[in-house]
Amino acid sequence: MSHGRPGLAPVPITIPAVLFCLLCLAATAQTQNLTRAQTRQQLLQDLESSQLRDAVLLGQQAVSRWPLDAQFRHYLGVAYFKTGDTKQAQEQLTRARELDPADSATHFDLALVLLSHQDDAGAATELEAAIKLNSSKVNPNALTHELLGRAYLNSNRSLPAVDEFKIALKLDPAIKHGHYNLGFAYFSLGRNDEAISEYKEELRRSGESPAVVYELGRSLVASGKYETALTYLQRATQLDAPNPDVWYTLGKAQALAGQAAQAESSLRKAAELSPKDPSPHYQLARVLEKLGRGEEARSELERFAELKKAQPASAGMATGRDR
Repeated sequence: MSHGRPGLAPVPITIPAVLFCLLCLAATAQTQNLTRAQTRQQLLQDLESSQLRDAVLLGQQAVSRWPLDAQFRHYLGVAYFKTGDTKQAQEQLTRARELDPADSATHFDLALVLLSHQDDAGAATELEAAIKLNSSKVNPNALTHELLGRAYLNSNRSLPAVDEFKIALKLDPAIKHGHYNLGFAYFSLGRNDEAISEYKEELRRSGESPAVVYELGRSLVASGKYETALTYLQRATQLDAPNPDVWYTLGKAQALAGQAAQAESSLRKAAELSPKDPSPHYQLARVLEKLGRGEEARSELERFAELKKAQPASAGMATGRDR
């Protein structure tokens, strides 16, 4: 605009838009000549080769021509999901399920969309249906059981989660995060020794990872093995230094192991990394009391009470902490 040529601004936008529309019309005319079988084959090929824009366009045309074809709805839903349009994906996959409720793949893919929306209960229903429909297959899908276990675990159904994780590991002993997920389910049930065993097996099979090292340390603390826990938690701070939970749990373990000075340092680090979390201040108050610094301890308890009051009613549930 400063150059006094305002009429030129729309040109770079308008010309490509016109060309794109012409290309779309040409593509539409071409695909209208395809048979249903040819359209199905082309759509599947576009999906497999990650030609997602073409897959969405062709899927839309196929659904328009054959609205009662469940497979076209399914493919279009997958195309939408891969492009990140989860709302349209859920709509098409739900319609595909209504048209053909016996297709296990539709239930599975719909579950993936629901999991992305954190609708664990809905995902579990779809995965249960997929497993039931596949029950007669010679090679059941381990991933379906693994995902069902995660959906159960995320909706506070830890016992059936354990069963699903065990089935997944039996079907595929090398399944990714299999022993980690089973360990987490055991930990949520308070079965700490079994959790420790699973986390160690995950480390043996998959190598060192921050999450597994931390959860193993946390389980060791819960089972009263403080000295052993320190080894893993100190390593976790090296692997995942920005994580306040790692420093909090290390500080708690150090306090329980009688290392008050070290615990103070770790808990202050946790509070620094997560300023709105009341938990480190409570533990820090206990540590300062042990160190004979009563006034500082009272100050930390006051800070704990302030932050606790400011939290939403359910905020404390996510960490599973006592304080």
